Amino acid sequence: MPEADKKGKVVLAYSGGLDTSVLVRWLMERGLDVICVTGDLGQPGDMERIRKKALDTGATDARVVDARDEFLEDYVVPALWANALYQGRYPLATALARPLLAKLQVDLAHSCGATAVAHGCTGKGNDQVRFEVACRALDPGLEIIAPMREWTMTREQEIEYAESWGIPVPVTVESPYSVDENLWGRSCECGVLEDPWTEPPEDAYEWTTSPRGAPDEPDYVEIDFACGIPVALDGEEMRLAQIVDRLNALGGSHGVGRIDMVEDRLVGIKSREIYEAPAAVMLIEAHRDLESITLTRETLSAKRPLEQRVAEMAYEGLWFSPLNRAVRDFNASVQERVDGTVRMRLYKGTAVPVGRRSPNSLYDAGLATYDRADAFDHTASRGFIELWGLPLEVWAASERRRGEGEK
Repeated sequence: MPEADKKGKVVLAYSGGLDTSVLVRWLMERGLDVICVTGDLGQPGDMERIRKKALDTGATDARVVDARDEFLEDYVVPALWANALYQGRYPLATALARPLLAKLQVDLAHSCGATAVAHGCTGKGNDQVRFEVACRALDPGLEIIAPMREWTMTREQEIEYAESWGIPVPVTVESPYSVDENLWGRSCECGVLEDPWTEPPEDAYEWTTSPRGAPDEPDYVEIDFACGIPVALDGEEMRLAQIVDRLNALGGSHGVGRIDMVEDRLVGIKSREIYEAPAAVMLIEAHRDLESITLTRETLSAKRPLEQRVAEMAYEGLWFSPLNRAVRDFNASVQERVDGTVRMRLYKGTAVPVGRRSPNSLYDAGLATYDRADAFDHTASRGFIELWGLPLEVWAASERRRGEGEK
C-alpha cells in the first residue's frame, strides 16, 4: 500500500456497487488520486450514471469502456468452444469477465501513468485471485492494492460507512445480496443464501421465471453455428451479442438457466452460489450436441479433459496462462468443422437439443439404420471383435499359465 499523503495514481476497477463505491473514498483518504474504470460487459444499469457517481464520490477521472464484443469474442467464445462449466454446472460468467476487467485496468494504467491498480474483492473470494494473477501476467511491475483485505468491516458496517459519506449504494441490510451481471450470466450470493439448506427466495432471481410459472407449452429455437460460433437464430443472422440477449430473454421466460450450487472456491472454502445463465446453458448444450455429429470419437475423447481444464483455468484466474492459450488454439482448429444447426426445446426450466444437422456431419444414415437401407457390412464384425479382443485373450491365457505354475 503506498504511504499515506504521498500522491500517486491508482486505477480502480469500479462497478458502482457497495464495495467499489466506498473504496473510492477509502483510497482518497490515503492520499491517492483515484481513476475509475468500468467495463460495459452488458450488465444492466446506466453506464453514464455509474461514471458520474464515481466522479461525485471523489474520483479524479472515470472511464466507461464498451467491451461487450471483446468479452464475447475473446473470452466467451473460447469458453463455449470448450463447453466450459466449472464443476460441471457453472458457466463462468463472472470468472470470464475478471481477466478482461484486469486488462482494462492495466491498459488505462499505462495510458494515464498510474503505478498501481486496485480492486474491491474480499480476502476469501475467487475474484481477488483472478484480478491479481491477470494483472501480474499483463504487467508484473504494477502495484496491486486490495483494500478489502485490510478493511475488515462487515457488509452492514460498509453500508453505514457509505451512508456517512452520502454515497448511494444499491443494497440494504434487509436485502444484502451481492450480485454480479454481464451478458453471459448473473450471480447472486450473501444474505439468506449463505444457509445451504434454505431454498432460494424468488427475489434472488431476476433473469428467470420460476419453472412452475413458465408456459405450459414448449418453445423451440434453432441455433446456427459457424466454426463453433453462434451466428443465427431461427435462420436470422445476427451479432453474437444479439443472440445472447435474445436467448437470455427467451430461455429466462421458460425458467431455463437457474443454477443453485455449492462450489469449491479456489481459496479452499465451499460457497453457496445462485446463478442465472439462460443463454449460456442453451448455447453450451447446443454446441456440445453439434460437436457430437461433427467430430470424431478420438477428437471428442481428447477434448473432454481439456474442457474441464479450461473451466478450471477460467475459475482459478489462469486465463492468460500459456496452457490456456495452447488449448484455445487446439479448440480453434477443431471448431473448423463445427458448422450446422441445433433445434432446442425449452420447457419448464429445461433446454434440450431435439434435432441437429450439419454439412460436416459424420452421421451416416445408411450405416446407422436397421431397416432395409442398412449398408453396414455385418460380416466384418467378427474379425473386428477378434482383433479388438486379442490383447485380452493373450493376457487371459498368460494368467492361466501363471496360475498353473503356482500350483
